[in-house]
Amino acid sequence: MPGRHGTWRGWTICAVFVLGLVNLAGGALASQQVPRNLGPSTATIVSAGQSYPPGTIVVLSDKRTLDLVLSGDRAVRYRIGVGRDGFRWSGVVRVGRKAEWPDWRPPAEMKERVPGLPELVPAGPFNPMGARGIYLYRGNADTLYRIHGTNEQSTVGEFASSGCFRMSNADVIDLYKRVKVGATVVVK
Repeated sequence: MPGRHGTWRGWTICAVFVLGLVNLAGGALASQQVPRNLGPSTATIVSAGQSYPPGTIVVLSDKRTLDLVLSGDRAVRYRIGVGRDGFRWSGVVRVGRKAEWPDWRPPAEMKERVPGLPELVPAGPFNPMGARGIYLYRGNADTLYRIHGTNEQSTVGEFASSGCFRMSNADVIDLYKRVKVGATVVVK
């Protein structure tokens, strides 16, 4: 019987080796799809167009920019992606909460428009929310709109979303560090 144990041991080693090669090949394919950087940093200091309190976010949808007011006359400006035709909105909301590497639950309306969307996309490099999520609230109610990162850099600076504001992951990480829960967000 010692030979039998040696054969099983040999098969086990062989199977582990083959499975390792399969995982290595699959991992190599997946790694080609995982974003390798956080995207460009577009932050620039600009003269604030209007006087808002420091910490206020001002979104200019037509220009596809987001300004975080630093003082009465200075702001950090970022390039953003905004809602495509029929999905742009305006108003005053506030930052209700923030999350690092958030998961994503597509809203019912979006699932109606795009059948086959999952109930949940877990946090990570394939999540459309990217590296950070800044959740926009009206009163105590979540608007379902977000300022968030994206792994689809080509949509930043475009009219591409369903009403959310997309930033490069580098930019949303910078904004996330600077903005406070409760901050006013003015969308024009």
